[in-house]
Order: sequence, then C-alpha cells, then structure tokens
Amino acid sequence: MSALLTANQFEKVFPEVKHPTLQSFLVAIYEIGCLSGALLTLVLGDKFGRKRTIALGCLIMTIGAIIQAASFSYAQIIVARIITGVGNGLNTSTVPAYHAECSPPHQRGSLIMIEGSLITLGIMISYWIDFAFFWASGSSAQWRAPIALQILFALIVAFALPLVRLMKVGRPAEALAVISALEDKPYTDSVVRTTFQAVKEAVTLEGSTVDKSDSSVKVSLSELFTSGRSQNFRRVALGVIIQCFQQITGINLITYYATILFERLGINDVKSRILAACNGTEYFLASLAAIFLIDRVGRRKLMLFGGIGQCLTMVLLAVLGSINNSAADIASAVLLFVFNSFFAVGWLGMTWLYPAEIVGLRMRGPANALSTASNWTFNFLVVMITGPAFQNISWGTYIVFAALNAFIVPIVYFFFPETAGRSLEDMDVVFALAYLEKVSPVAVSLRKDIPPAGSPEAERILGIRTGPISGSEKTLPREVEDNKQIP
Repeated sequence: MSALLTANQFEKVFPEVKHPTLQSFLVAIYEIGCLSGALLTLVLGDKFGRKRTIALGCLIMTIGAIIQAASFSYAQIIVARIITGVGNGLNTSTVPAYHAECSPPHQRGSLIMIEGSLITLGIMISYWIDFAFFWASGSSAQWRAPIALQILFALIVAFALPLVRLMKVGRPAEALAVISALEDKPYTDSVVRTTFQAVKEAVTLEGSTVDKSDSSVKVSLSELFTSGRSQNFRRVALGVIIQCFQQITGINLITYYATILFERLGINDVKSRILAACNGTEYFLASLAAIFLIDRVGRRKLMLFGGIGQCLTMVLLAVLGSINNSAADIASAVLLFVFNSFFAVGWLGMTWLYPAEIVGLRMRGPANALSTASNWTFNFLVVMITGPAFQNISWGTYIVFAALNAFIVPIVYFFFPETAGRSLEDMDVVFALAYLEKVSPVAVSLRKDIPPAGSPEAERILGIRTGPISGSEKTLPREVEDNKQIP
C-alpha cells in the first residue's frame, strides 16, 4: 500500500486517507484479518491438513482482492482488506510448518530463507508495479490494477500444490512412502528408516496415534501450557515471542510507509516512488545472503547480528532526523536501505523458520497459529501507530524502535536455543535432556553430544524406552515417566 496511499486517484476515491489515523487504520486493518486467519488455523489446521488449508487461504485472498479492486468507499475497502487478511493469515500459519516438515535438516534453514526472500521479491515487484501504474493518473486503474494483480499469485499457489498428518491419523505406510519420495531414496534405505522412526517416535511421544483404529489425535489447547519433558509452554512461548520481536524491530514502518518516509525527507513524488522501489529491490538482494548463511552461521548469531545492526541504524536515523538539513536527509535515505539489509539477513525469514523448528510435532499446528497471530498482532500495532507517531513525535519514533531492538538482543542471547543442523524431532531430545538435567535448553542446544532422534539413547531421554540401552523396549505412560530420571 506504500505508494498507493498518496496516489491521486486513490485519494480521490478514498479522501479519508489524508487523515494520518484513518490512513494508518486502512493499512493496519489488514493485519486484523491476518490475525483472524491465523487463529482460525487453530481450528482448521490439523483437520484440513496443510495443503487444503493453504488452498482455502488462497481462495479467501482471491475473494478479498476482487472486492478491494472493486471498492468505491472507505468502508468497502476496509472490509475487503479484512477478508484478504484472513486468507493470508491461514497461509502464513501453515506454509512455514509445511515447508519445514518437507525439508531435510541440513537444508531446512536455507530452504525456508528462500521463502523469506520470496516475500521480499513480492514486495519489490509490488513497488515497481505501483510505480508503473503511478503514470496512469487519469484512471482509477492507477490503484485498482496493482491490487488486482495479487489474485494471479494466489491462484498459482492454490493450484500448484504429507507426511506428518499421515502419521498422526494412522497411515504410517503412506508416511514412509512420502519420506522415501522426499529423500529420493528407496524405503529400505537406512536414512529413510531412521527418519521414519524419528517421526514415529515424535508421534508416540506427543500422544498421537499410529494405530488406524484410534482417532484421538485432537490437540487440547490446555496442552500448550504443560512443561515436563516436552516443555510445550516454553517452546510455544519462544515461537510467539520471536514473531513479536520481528515486528517491533520497526521493519513495517519502512515496508508499509517507504514512499511517505522518502517524501518526508523532501523528495518529490516520482523520486520517492523510485527510491521506494529501489529500496524494495535492495531488500530482496540483501535477503539472498541469509540463504547461504543460515545453516553455516546458525540462527542465534544471525538474530543477534540483525538486532544490533537494527538498533544502531535506528539511533542514527533519530540523530539525523533531529538535525534536519539536506545532507542529513540524504544520509537518512541511505540508512533506510541499511536497516532493510540488517533485517533481511537476521530477521526476515528467521521468524517463519524458528517457530516451526522449535515446537514438537503435536503442538506444531496450534503453536504456528499462535506465533503467526503474534506476528500479525504486533504488525497491526506498529502500522497503526506509525502515522500518528511521526505526526506527534517525528524523529522520536526512531528512538522508540532503537530501544526495542536493544531489548531484543539479550533476550535472544539468553533464551533462544540453536536449532541449526538438527531435525525437527531432535529438538524434542534437546528440551527433554535440558529438563532432566535441569539446565538451560540454550546450553544443551550448543552441545555436540546430543543423540539423534530415533536412536536408543534418544528414546531413553524422551522416556519412550526404559532400562539399559540394549534392554527393555517397554513404553511407560507419560505421566509416570515424566517423574523419572534417566535410568
């Protein structure tokens, strides 16, 4: 919406956007729709499965985009943006988990960072499309066409479109076939069998079933608040918090208002739109670096790097904003590019990857819904306050976000475990071992001696196997085993 908000045809149809609060509300209400869609995933996610939920989200987005493009009043476009947001909320709650489940551990980070880069690719395309249609100043196509183009992408995703749901609903043979296909190896291969055993182990641990006659796979939301070996509450909280952190960095202050921010620096309409499009292009190019760094450097280091860089950039923006001369304005414009670079490397794709990695199988659907709801809640907050904040405290807005970025750094350092190089099921072992040893999961995650999921040692840690490693295969109930230490 960045370039559309000040387009003459858009202001002609929706004169309300000239008021800072109503302008912010029009932008931010989309996030309320996204929040609703994310929460809806709590009900529909495991019931429909990943692919059907994504297809439903795309269908709802298409309907919302059609209504947006056909809007003739402020109230109509508000409702349409809510509808579009519901569809996007369903997708953003589901796609990262689906992607993570289909990715091998050593490539999962890079593959999901590609997903983050595709987000910035979409932002870049939207900026350049908005700039192209800016010249259609005599027609409402100036803003209707850019909005309508999102329909094309939604339909591609809906019709272009495994594993975990098959296991959870008692179809292990099909789950094994899916693993074999994903690994591109025969089902008898040791890697395929180990992965299958790890997933089966996770299903058993999380209280689901691999018995087709038992359909008791429904997750109770009260389980989100449990601890024990599974550490559900801690893990869900990490997913919710990291999504909150992504938004309070202030990235959408730039993404949603780039054109307006450049205009505030005294740059004219055309140049502001060119700079906004260039900003989106640089944002996309910077995000490519994370693809190559994420599995080599690890999650924690990139988050810390991004947080520190973002904090310093916001401090400089505040300082330059207080000076208010042409040289300071030029430097401020450059720093908007710099901020995007730090964010693209450290936080862009990270918050879609990390919640899917950190949470156990049984909680993954509800946890991703809640973490995504957190993202959209704080997205709404940031976007809603940006207009009034710049109107009332001007460059002081940057100080607020500098302080928030400074707050993020120590929280990440002390509380966020490393997930690089571990399978989704390995993280169950990390948290269970931390619980049994009564130490921080962060310290355990940095160790090199953690047994892989599916191994006898891992089963002992998880409480699935008791006695000596070479001994009994007996499985004890969770409520009994959670009170025991490793034999």
